[in-house]
Amino acid sequence: MIIVAGTIYIPAELRDAALAASVALQAATRNDEPGCIAYVFAADPVAPDRISVYERWESAETLEAHFLHANYIDMRTLLGAHGITGAKVAKYRIDAQGPVYNASGVATAIFE
Repeated sequence: MIIVAGTIYIPAELRDAALAASVALQAATRNDEPGCIAYVFAADPVAPDRISVYERWESAETLEAHFLHANYIDMRTLLGAHGITGAKVAKYRIDAQGPVYNASGVATAIFE
């Protein structure tokens, strides 16, 4: 599994319009692209110029296909048109997964 996470910076006065314009592309990516488990671009509630990015992909191959897909290209174009000023987004290859809460209901960082 691959997780893509990070922050995109857009002028505060344009952020909400950018997010509203991106809803159809977010839905299309989720619905139309094989291997997409999650795809969310959302407003950071404490920083008016930030968009939080969270994506989950089944594999590196499905993420690579996304990078060639019209949805990805159109999202980059849309964000650019709304004055993107920067981004700090990274990809992570995941080798383990587990619940946050153990059988006793205690939050733990241990993978059982």
